Amino acid sequence: MMKIFLLFLSTIFVGTIHGQNNYKVDKKLFIYGGQLTKEFIKYTAELTGKEEPKICFLPTASADDVGSINYWYELSAGLNINPKVMKVWVSSNSSKESFEEILMGMDAVIVGGGNTLNMLAIWNAQKIDLALKKAYDNGIILVGGSAGSLCWFEGGTTDSRPKELTIVKGLSFLNYSHCPHYNSDKSRKILYHENIMNGKLSNGYACDGKSGILFVNGQVHKSVSINKGSSSYYVYKKDGKIIEEKIEAEIIK
Repeated sequence: MMKIFLLFLSTIFVGTIHGQNNYKVDKKLFIYGGQLTKEFIKYTAELTGKEEPKICFLPTASADDVGSINYWYELSAGLNINPKVMKVWVSSNSSKESFEEILMGMDAVIVGGGNTLNMLAIWNAQKIDLALKKAYDNGIILVGGSAGSLCWFEGGTTDSRPKELTIVKGLSFLNYSHCPHYNSDKSRKILYHENIMNGKLSNGYACDGKSGILFVNGQVHKSVSINKGSSSYYVYKKDGKIIEEKIEAEIIK
């Protein structure tokens, strides 16, 4: 018995030396359908299990908009968190850490809304997408709504292009499709259904603006909502029809 225990300790020690985790960590990803709220930030903080977690806001999709950043700090006020912001419009002279170093030092990362397509292009150019995957694989919680929820999936509906709604390819951290703003934007819902029917999108998950889903290790763990009027759904094709299943939600405050 003692030999087995010592072997276990040795495995962890060797893995630590080589910068690897040889023990399993839960990969958590929390998405919601609309704008960031105080309730969603509080829920994110609770997911970390930390007394004062470091939570980083990424306003890339809004082009590091000052208003979005100020709103983040307003919402964070009064919560027992250490709020941070990671901007992408930076210069080498003013940057003391790499994007990966910043993200790997957090307990959770929240991605804001805006233009999904532009955000993903910037992340790819700056290798932020790879840094986020590393963070996710190491147990740092990833969170977001609207563009910040769509980005984690295989693909979904977006208003990132001129003239009309289209679909966009995501990072595929979650192997489903996604539709944010589900019941607040009928045209987005119609497009989502059409593209699941024609096979351009896989079966997936949709969220109303004030509802969200927690995924643990790529699987639905639970749904939460800020009010009883908002829900999340599993949307899939069966026998030539679109089926929409509401996911029972816990009301959070």
